[in-house]
Amino acid sequence: MTNHTTRRLITLIAALVLTTVTAACGGGDDSEGASAADGPADLAKVTLRVGDQKGSSIQSLLTAAGELDGTPYKISWSLFTSGPPILEGINAGAVDFGSVGNTPPIFAAAANSSIVIVGGTDVRLDGQAILVPRDSAIRSPADLRGKKIAVAKGSSAHGQLLGVLKKNGLSFADIQPQYLQPADALTALTGGKVDAWAAWEPYTAQAEAQANARILVDGKGYVNGYGFQVTSRKALDDPGRTAALKDFLARFQRSVLWTNDHQKEWAAIWAKDTGLPVPVAEKAVERRLTTIVKLDDTLISSEQQLADSFSEAKVLPGKVKIADFIDPRFNDTVPAG
Repeated sequence: MTNHTTRRLITLIAALVLTTVTAACGGGDDSEGASAADGPADLAKVTLRVGDQKGSSIQSLLTAAGELDGTPYKISWSLFTSGPPILEGINAGAVDFGSVGNTPPIFAAAANSSIVIVGGTDVRLDGQAILVPRDSAIRSPADLRGKKIAVAKGSSAHGQLLGVLKKNGLSFADIQPQYLQPADALTALTGGKVDAWAAWEPYTAQAEAQANARILVDGKGYVNGYGFQVTSRKALDDPGRTAALKDFLARFQRSVLWTNDHQKEWAAIWAKDTGLPVPVAEKAVERRLTTIVKLDDTLISSEQQLADSFSEAKVLPGKVKIADFIDPRFNDTVPAG
């Protein structure tokens, strides 16, 4: 695929998702500015618009951890299928905060989106996996050559798939990528329409339990486990919204750590929220143990390597400089230890 064609594809995808985002979020920003020139911002006038992700609900997470109690600002929620549409919502000015995997910000940066990474997590890679039917003849990553592989374009699974292919002497030209969102990918795998599926939790555990799938390879040794909390440049230009973002990010971080210490309790809530069986949720939670990390040189270097891999594979046009999309101003919210 030529760079020109790839640019047109990215632009088309962005336009299509933007239409969906605008409809879902009601278009523009209906909250008052809440920035005060002569004193502290009045957070009571701020409505923080949070992009939530199906299967990984921030709202349920913060509610379970008790972190939505007493917020000095209002919160509105919008639900998306995966990380890339959330970032399109942020770029469109319809969303102020979203939490995504390691790959969506790279694709957003390549499209010159107005996104800013303000927080980071590091998640275990056991559940970042490429799945195949249990009786599949595919026994090693090398066997993926020529196969149809479902993956959500621009998702963290896309990054893991790239890493697996590259380390095993393959490229995207050697497979038949099928760009599908999780629900469609699960149906395709179950129905034999694809040979493999690059997924993340809780979809990995769900596929094992409900589609008789097995993990061909997980993410360990292939990709970093970073997740990112993202906002827009416009939001950071508003003192009131910035103050709300910092407070919300700290609440999000405390909630993530709460799940590490309350795995069964969180799994029961998550199962009810998603409709997944409790054992499936428990396995997904165990595989998603997470630490909170600062946006430092180590993180930037690792993410830059992933971005360079996409550029070298000609999945993206040109190079992306990840450091230009990272703002460490909220590093002081990272819990000690």
